[in-house]
Amino acid sequence: MRKDLVLPGAGGMNYEIRNIVNVAEKLQAHGVRIQWENIGDPIVKGEVIPAWMKEIVANAARQNETWGYCPTRGVLETREFICETTNRRGGTRITPDDVIFFNGLGDAIAKVYGALRPPARVLVPSPTYTTHSLGEAGHATASPIAFPLDPANRWYPDMEALRNYARYNPQVVGIMIINPDNPTGMVYPAETLREIVAVCREHDLFLVADEVYNNIVYNGEKTVPISDVVGDLPSLAMKGISKELPWPGSRCGWVEVYNYGRDVQFQRYINTILSSKMNEVCSTSLPQTVIPAIMRHPEYQPYLKERIACYERNSNITYDFLKTVPGLVVNRTNGAFYMAVSFTEGLLNGKQKLPIGNPEVRALVEGLVDVPGVSPDKRFVYYLLASTGICVVPLSSFNTGLQGFRVTLLEKDEKACMRIYETLAAKIKEYLAS
Repeated sequence: MRKDLVLPGAGGMNYEIRNIVNVAEKLQAHGVRIQWENIGDPIVKGEVIPAWMKEIVANAARQNETWGYCPTRGVLETREFICETTNRRGGTRITPDDVIFFNGLGDAIAKVYGALRPPARVLVPSPTYTTHSLGEAGHATASPIAFPLDPANRWYPDMEALRNYARYNPQVVGIMIINPDNPTGMVYPAETLREIVAVCREHDLFLVADEVYNNIVYNGEKTVPISDVVGDLPSLAMKGISKELPWPGSRCGWVEVYNYGRDVQFQRYINTILSSKMNEVCSTSLPQTVIPAIMRHPEYQPYLKERIACYERNSNITYDFLKTVPGLVVNRTNGAFYMAVSFTEGLLNGKQKLPIGNPEVRALVEGLVDVPGVSPDKRFVYYLLASTGICVVPLSSFNTGLQGFRVTLLEKDEKACMRIYETLAAKIKEYLAS
């Protein structure tokens, strides 16, 4: 074209969670049976939506109003329900005007970062969920500014590093956390959240918390929503139904705004987010409409409890197999349905391999990994995929220099889960010894 069409660096950041699906589908065509442990979609892994929930959605779809536009912020009755749920805990209070619906949290994330002035930065965790790091970096046209999560300390944040990044980077205007965390499955302790709030107060920052997994915790852990600890600090919480109901195909999430009127600049920022939402008129009406009826249904909590018990079981199965592998740093997952595992530094050398019997599959994988710039953990993940059909995601794709991989904990069949992670543990040992 006669002019550059995109900003410098655009297109250079990859969403490996989805990219690896393209490779896996090519391997499927060569007869490789894929075990999908890469993406957090319970439906793909066999979750059966109960009849009572489907009936609520079906009844709502029969109502004419669910076919039309709703208010830009979202369906009022649902926003009132969300306020009631949040305010019941006794923390920072919200009104229906403090709730804004989006077409999934991907939409919310894009608008939350996109509404900032380009020099302004949001400090994000490392590793972190790709949509956040890509959204923040894309807005700033620069690499993310990230505080490390420490695999040697249960993936808790390095608070000294977080403080220093906030102190010495005047362009930082906010801090973002994911709680429970994706990709690590870590749950933030209440005291750590209070420390982060204190850093925000000290440096006049706002806080963003992705809390889409807030009600999916186990192994004795409890989550503390930020509304319980922020006090009068300007803050945002991102929530949704894609993982909890689960209804990922609904593309339905929302932001709760805390202390909208406490700061003029924050108020203008939220108004900018809302204005960008107005350009779309509104988010999809049907999924918003059914949230109160589903979450108030007498079967909802038992159903959620049953699913959480499955994630807890898989967390412990996965941990028990992988902790036996020398050279891995493994932490038991306590929230969400992911586990991030890192290799000891220097353990991957970029030359290791696993045997691949099919010559066409072997040629395909070698063509992908035997090129300059391929991360060693991506090499491992692709050899694992071709050798076993187990599809995981390289940890380095989550905005971190750590080498490792992320798995999901969504397998419904306990025996299959044990077989997958027994195989994975064995193959890691074989790979490291090659």
